[in-house]
Amino acid sequence: MLKAIILIGGPQKGTRFRPLSFEVPKPLFPVAGVPMLQHHIEACAQVPDMKEIILIGFYQPNDELNRFISCAQQEFKIPIRYLQEFTALGTGGGIYHFRDQILSGGPDAFFLMNADVCSEFPLQEMLRFHRQHGEVHCGVLLGTTANRTQSLNYGCIVENHETNEMLHFVEKPSTFVSDIINCGIYLFTPDIFGHIGKVFQRNQQERIQEELTNGKQMPEVIRLEQDIFTTLAGQKKLFVYKTQHFWSQIKSAGSAIYASRLYLKQYHQTHPERLASNQDGTPKIIGDVYIHPTANIDPSAVLGPNVSIGKGVTIGGGVRVRESIILHGAVLQDHCCVLSSIVGWDSTVGKWARVEGTPSDPNPNDPYAKIDSETLFRDGGLTPSITILGCNVNIPSEVIIRNSIVLPHKDLNRSFKNQIIL
Repeated sequence: MLKAIILIGGPQKGTRFRPLSFEVPKPLFPVAGVPMLQHHIEACAQVPDMKEIILIGFYQPNDELNRFISCAQQEFKIPIRYLQEFTALGTGGGIYHFRDQILSGGPDAFFLMNADVCSEFPLQEMLRFHRQHGEVHCGVLLGTTANRTQSLNYGCIVENHETNEMLHFVEKPSTFVSDIINCGIYLFTPDIFGHIGKVFQRNQQERIQEELTNGKQMPEVIRLEQDIFTTLAGQKKLFVYKTQHFWSQIKSAGSAIYASRLYLKQYHQTHPERLASNQDGTPKIIGDVYIHPTANIDPSAVLGPNVSIGKGVTIGGGVRVRESIILHGAVLQDHCCVLSSIVGWDSTVGKWARVEGTPSDPNPNDPYAKIDSETLFRDGGLTPSITILGCNVNIPSEVIIRNSIVLPHKDLNRSFKNQIIL
């Protein structure tokens, strides 16, 4: 018997995914036409003997999340529930806090994954790998190869190339350690809780000492990466399964467009019915495009590659859309142009307007390149990136919005470049 745990986090103080996360929790943001979290759940539901999927985070339960869970349970025919942390407990603290819920029913093992990654999720391959290595270990990490420079932005794994045992783990090292990076997808046996428990007890003693000494309260955070993996490395407890399939983080809005491209490409094998095709009386399609059945699109529009059109979107004549996500209820009026942008819910782009961003794709000439974590500002100005329109934004006719972030409910009256419009 197996279970799957998905860590969905909570409201973030950072701005890299805003203003989009104002409207929906980040894990429910649509990537390639469906909520980001649905890709994880679909992969988990396909694993034989999967009994339950548990979401752990510190979002307040809301209608959007409840509706998503209800629909996903019906679609994938598997129990799904949400467990709310009282505060952010870290990647290890959350599962330790709810360990009784996770271990109820006596699962042999459980998958654990972060919600902000996109992947082919080779869960069944990880399970076979886990069983081939016997019962003595307590976990398998999914790893992939990055280039030497970008590996410093991730957890780096040193492995025994013959046995695949993890010998050393460093989270975001300052100098090069290994080109194998942690993908944030794991398979653990219940034994992992014994190791987390030791860290928990040690932290409790340190917290009590800190409060007595300085009167300060330390946060109750346990991080798998820094607190558990570094300790267990080299003890024949953790192994690495390396994937050659696609993998990327979804930390920023720019990475959501890149993740959408990866998933749309995967649809050729998994969901060809979701991809639009060229037919009489339909818009011209270039490359991989998802169009929601309720969208109303003029046949003279040109869409693609890598375009996702949401529910109830209206697109007028002569419109060009490329490398973009258009969210539900948006209106693109005649002859406007949207490139490398996310157009928010119920927003309007006027006639002959141009909304354009700068793609933040990995280097196409490096097979191991990953998408860079964008800093919002660089050299005193806004870093050129994709353009984001929050919900209910109105762009007038015949203006250009380039490399900008527009917060919700704004009526613009002129062109903007490299600005955050508050």
